[in-house]
Amino acid sequence: MLNEVERWLATRSWSVTDRPLHRIMAAKRGTGRTVSVVLPALNEEETVGDIVSVIRHDLMQQVPLVDEIVVVDSGSTDRTSEVAAAAGARVVHRDDILPRIPAVPGKGEVLWRSLLATSGDIVCFIDADLKEFSSDFVSGIVGPLLTDPEVDLVKGMYDRPLGGAAGQGGRVTELMARPLLNMHWPQLAGFVQPLGGEYAARRSLLEQLPFPVGYGVELGMLVDALHLVGLDALAQVDVGVRKHRHQDGQALGRMSAAIYRTAQLRLARGHMIRPSLTQFERGRDGFEPRTYSVDTEERPPMVEIAEYAKRKVA
Repeated sequence: MLNEVERWLATRSWSVTDRPLHRIMAAKRGTGRTVSVVLPALNEEETVGDIVSVIRHDLMQQVPLVDEIVVVDSGSTDRTSEVAAAAGARVVHRDDILPRIPAVPGKGEVLWRSLLATSGDIVCFIDADLKEFSSDFVSGIVGPLLTDPEVDLVKGMYDRPLGGAAGQGGRVTELMARPLLNMHWPQLAGFVQPLGGEYAARRSLLEQLPFPVGYGVELGMLVDALHLVGLDALAQVDVGVRKHRHQDGQALGRMSAAIYRTAQLRLARGHMIRPSLTQFERGRDGFEPRTYSVDTEERPPMVEIAEYAKRKVA
């Protein structure tokens, strides 16, 4: 297995500089493939506008790589929608997509619904909380999908600084996701950022995958894609440095529980004895328990949804 991972790293792990933009654009013109960029957003007014502006300027106005930018707002209480629209994105509210099925909270829910709100042959997901954003994040991960027909999904890889220390971000990745993948899906051990929110895939793949509604969506997508299309259809591209808002330890604990649940379902399709997580915060009278439910719901492959199938026929 180690030899297979090393071979994969040598043949499916690239740098953004390996594919100059002119080569990517030539491939886009040759294939006629369209590209949608999706930003799932919840209270990201401070960063979402800059991200949209950079993508529009670099990859829509200077070169026509991106065909649409869609911000899916999942219930922001700040000016996320207004800022995103002013920057040039099409803004869609999560609850307005597929209203027949009541929406539930979670990032995976937003990504799943975005397939109905976009039309690109290639869908590129970008988190809306990135700072000092570079359009390399988009062109880097979209490039292999346009230039190599054997690649179906591309993850971004990058340094994640924390408090000025290089490589100390991604705590859930190092403490939860990486051990799970190495022990249970060792073919995926070569992914540097398996939980990263910046990745692109062919719609033909995404529409066949189930989507965990919460933070388990990235791990679930990698594992399911491995079984559906095989390791050589997966790739990663080094796009530099990712700077974003870091969450506190308790929030990371809840993310970890959701990711573990996602892995558990894929290992045995079993049942969690207690689908909740209790954490502790110091209060006036000592430590007080706070119990949170763990995301256990998953959305089915989009091709099974009647509205999506109807749109494809049309």
